[in-house]
Amino acid sequence: MLKLPRRKRSPAATNQENANDVATIDDDETAAGARKAAEVKVVLCVSGMTCSACAVSVENSIKHLPGILDAAIDFLNDRAQISYLPNLIDEDSIVKAIENAGFQATISKDSADHRSREVCRIRVNGMGCNSCSSMVESVLEEMYGVQKTHIALFNGEAEVHYDPKVVNSTQFIVAIQDIGFDALLITIGEHISKIELKIDGMDNENSSTKVKESLESVVGIEDVDIDMGLTKVTISYKPDITGPRTFIEVIESIKSEHFKATIYPANVGRENRKEKEIKQHYKYFLWSSALSVPVFLTSMVFMYIPGIKQILDIKVVNMMNVGHLIKWNLSTPVQFIIGSRFYIGSYKALRRGSANMDVLITLGTNAAYFYSVYIVLRAATSPAFDGTDFFETSSMLITFILLGKYLEILAKGKTSEAIAKLKHLAPETATLLTLDGHGNVISEVEISSELIQKNDVIKITPGAKVASDGIVVWGESHVNESMITGEAKPVAKRTGDKVIGGTMNENGVLHIKATHVGSESSLAQIVRLVESSQLAKAPIQKLADHISKYFVPLVILLSFLTWIAWFLAGKLHLYPKSWLPSSMDSFELALQFGISVMVIACPCALGLATPTAVMVGTGVGASQGVLIKGGQALEFAHKASCIVFDKTGTLTVGKPVVVNVKLMDTIVLEELLELTAATEVNSEHPIAKAIVEYAKQFKEEHNPIWPEAQEFISIPGHGVEAIVRNKKVVVGNKSLMMNNGIEILGETESFLVDAEGMAKTAVLVAVDRTVSGVIVVSDPLKPGAKEVISILKSMEVKSIMVTGDNWGTANSIAKEVGIETVIAEAKPQQKAEEVKNLQTAGHTVAMVGDGINDSPALVAADVGMAIGAGTDIAIEAADIVLMKNDLQDVITAIHLSRRTFARIRLNYIWALGYNLLAIPIAAGVLFPSTRFRLPPWIAGAAMAASSVSVVCSSLMLKKYKRPKKLDEIDIQMKGIIVQ
Repeated sequence: MLKLPRRKRSPAATNQENANDVATIDDDETAAGARKAAEVKVVLCVSGMTCSACAVSVENSIKHLPGILDAAIDFLNDRAQISYLPNLIDEDSIVKAIENAGFQATISKDSADHRSREVCRIRVNGMGCNSCSSMVESVLEEMYGVQKTHIALFNGEAEVHYDPKVVNSTQFIVAIQDIGFDALLITIGEHISKIELKIDGMDNENSSTKVKESLESVVGIEDVDIDMGLTKVTISYKPDITGPRTFIEVIESIKSEHFKATIYPANVGRENRKEKEIKQHYKYFLWSSALSVPVFLTSMVFMYIPGIKQILDIKVVNMMNVGHLIKWNLSTPVQFIIGSRFYIGSYKALRRGSANMDVLITLGTNAAYFYSVYIVLRAATSPAFDGTDFFETSSMLITFILLGKYLEILAKGKTSEAIAKLKHLAPETATLLTLDGHGNVISEVEISSELIQKNDVIKITPGAKVASDGIVVWGESHVNESMITGEAKPVAKRTGDKVIGGTMNENGVLHIKATHVGSESSLAQIVRLVESSQLAKAPIQKLADHISKYFVPLVILLSFLTWIAWFLAGKLHLYPKSWLPSSMDSFELALQFGISVMVIACPCALGLATPTAVMVGTGVGASQGVLIKGGQALEFAHKASCIVFDKTGTLTVGKPVVVNVKLMDTIVLEELLELTAATEVNSEHPIAKAIVEYAKQFKEEHNPIWPEAQEFISIPGHGVEAIVRNKKVVVGNKSLMMNNGIEILGETESFLVDAEGMAKTAVLVAVDRTVSGVIVVSDPLKPGAKEVISILKSMEVKSIMVTGDNWGTANSIAKEVGIETVIAEAKPQQKAEEVKNLQTAGHTVAMVGDGINDSPALVAADVGMAIGAGTDIAIEAADIVLMKNDLQDVITAIHLSRRTFARIRLNYIWALGYNLLAIPIAAGVLFPSTRFRLPPWIAGAAMAASSVSVVCSSLMLKKYKRPKKLDEIDIQMKGIIVQ
């Protein structure tokens, strides 16, 4: 079956209503998939961004380029995610455009798809000679995203290696058919993984050749690329055949060489850069403080201490004294060496036609510094001049801003603690077991968990973390999965059960077979989802981006107007001379007001308001098993006024069980069940599986062999037919019986009505055109479903149920949980239409589902929630992925999104309110009545504190707790279990 290209449905809990509509979905979505297939996403590491204005500059530098579809800039983590059309622009051009704007950009390792390559096999009919196969090969290799092809002429097959981000198998089939051959997809999904190894000792061409030749001889390795400069080798390989442990063993066993191979560290560059940035800001702050504090003391304290004052007043040249020289000498390195980062930032901003906080700081400190230099030089050339310098203003201003930046970086680091915790869940080592042919343990050895390969058998001792996703092959235990799914209760595990890497084994020893390792693991997928969610910009962020375009120029204008207004007021004697502070004239007073306005304004606080809250909010969600895909998902979730629920697997458990069998003929129960099971065993439908499992109870053997079913036919949405033991068996609903001309008697009809009235599904069984029995199947409600709907109602969120099941069952379930609006017998596309109708009526719609046939509705909804994802995390499936199969998480998702957006609003109120209040005070509106004025260096400290306070406000979200009503539901459920 073809993949759904847009929203990509999650796990596989197959629904009662999904069998009849999958093909329809595929047909409708394939065209969309072909249109979107050309879109490529790349993640870049962008250094040099200090605030939201920088992020806007990066965005502006690339959005005008041809082929750019979208750009998400995360200045908190120095990342940018760009969506583009590869036939119009390439990654190098994007990088160059960003660098031309004054920033450094490199392609992140994270941008490489975690499956760097996918392989599909296609049956090609009609190839008669080498010319035909060459034509097919040429057409495929010309397609963008295809890495290589192999054509087997005699087998009539094509094997295509391609980048799944860029192109898909559907396009290959269309391309082959366009040149006159029939094409049929055989297999898809053979992954080619990629890994990087660091090799110590590979220091010349000869040694690199030995490494390459040795690796290329290993079965399963597809490609080897060596970077001598970094002593790094990149290996593409088939994970089902080989893995990194084998590569290291091969490299280290090369004769006549002494190589040491290790996994090349991932994300070290970004972490090192952050650590270096923190240390650098701390160092700059210490040096700036060491130089600025003496300047401040000389200007504000020592001048009032007898003895010291006399020393400072010693004249050097004319009116220039020792105090002037000390302040000038100490302020200069602060201004031009320690403060050089502001000059560089201003130059880059102005070069790209924008202005940021660096421009304000540079203008403000330069005004104070160069005016002070003018005062000192004027004093040196005049025997009578007596002026006031502002050296303490420029130096203390830079010091406080550096302090603010240092605190801001520390606080911003705490916003991404959730990701750091997730990354460190995996254990560093694992115990690898070697088994003999009978499954007995021969030996065990401790290895790095990074070296676990697919199909390895790993031993997990009590109290140890599970080293890899896998399946239990021996042992029984309880595993605490709370760190991944948020489920507090330990889950029982026995042979055949799945386990998740990073979870904690409680009490027993387990042997697990690794199924997903490295970047394919659930933990790695969760980390990628959370990281990508922080790149997704919330629509409300556009407000800050829009304001930041005009903020700095407006502040500069206000600063100039403030200076000119106070200066003219002084010259025109519009205020009395008694207003002037001692040793200050009207020009200097006006200059102080102008500088204060310039440096107190804080554009950074606006830029930090949304991304910091989104980062903390998504991290908190991840810790509770609610994976929120970025700011847009948060924004729509908090606005949700209507939630559309699927029934099977969402409101109900999703696993039907037989609760009753009614015989309508002389047939005995065992025969009826045997004939029915023999027919239904060929079906994948959940109800069919429930009937087969029930029939097994009447057999002595554990896995009975059912009679052969001949001429088996599956009628989607109705049932199945087959010939079993020369008897025509029809199993299905009322419509199927009527279509086959099978009479339904009054007693049977009455029984069907009663079953549907109790929210149960009645399956009719006809043998040789006579209804012989009715099998009643029930899908019980999930625990707490009724309470969840009640809480949503109290949150003023309307609940609607849309299902493909019959009206009787649907109405009964809806009545039981308290849902008033029901839409039944709806096909997947009809579900999507109902969502659109609700949107047209003015609702912000959330859709909650768990099956394939929910995909169209999830795509149409404002926010889609995939419930019960478990380990099969559908990264592209929905806007919000609920890891547990628990309806309570729907409330958690909405409640958390509301709390997060309340915090964003508070951040904006603070950031905007601060500027609206602080700028007039700095401009001197209180001075005429109170003689209160804000010195520039205090204004700078207030500006720095504003940014830090916004980040700290966002960090308050880390204390989030879900609604108390949900805890009450848990207590009730525990009480039921105890009873």
